[in-house]
Amino acid sequence: MQAADVMTPNVITVTPDREVSEIANLLLEHGISAVPVVDADDHVLGIVSEGDLMRRVESDSDEETSWWLKLFGGGGNAQDYVKSHGRTAGEVMTSQPLTITEDEPLHRIASLLEKRRIKRVPVVRDGKLVGIVSRANLLRGFSASRQPAGGDDDRAIRDAIIKEVDHNTGVMVDRLNVIVSDGKVQLWGLVESKEQRWAVQVAAENIAGVKEVENNLGFVPRGMGGV
Repeated sequence: MQAADVMTPNVITVTPDREVSEIANLLLEHGISAVPVVDADDHVLGIVSEGDLMRRVESDSDEETSWWLKLFGGGGNAQDYVKSHGRTAGEVMTSQPLTITEDEPLHRIASLLEKRRIKRVPVVRDGKLVGIVSRANLLRGFSASRQPAGGDDDRAIRDAIIKEVDHNTGVMVDRLNVIVSDGKVQLWGLVESKEQRWAVQVAAENIAGVKEVENNLGFVPRGMGGV
């Protein structure tokens, strides 16, 4: 399996001038822990994560550094100040993040995440963002890869399911992860109701080539995303 087989498509993104408060609300609304920062052409400029936003919270409670500590270089630096006091995505983001292409094998992605100590990596095609792979995506992919692989057929099935759900069910596909192996479909992620849960399953069952559907979809917690 490769990145294209497990990545979350239709990624929620922000532009560099997006306000930090708006980004925090976006993370809460969609139940995600980070958003890529992109330019007008969808090139990845950086990532804003929960950790980046937490720096602002921590800085609000920090006591002022004493004058004598500053003399010995203990007063912080310009970069830290921008990270902890910045008001836009471009100021607080982790810039120049690692990216991968759609054909990156899962075992290599896992190695990159571990080596870089990161939780997710954007997927690009011709330099433009097309998806994101998280640790959860990897785990689901490794689980499904124990079954015989169907290659391009599985990828076509996955793309068709995501398109059908996105265009006809009203379900937010950025909250879903669809894994297909040898025609067997695993549905993961969050939906807002039992009706949406069934809608995603029916959409998957109606795609040509699907042999069976394992529905692992959960429900969005109350208070998140307007529920």
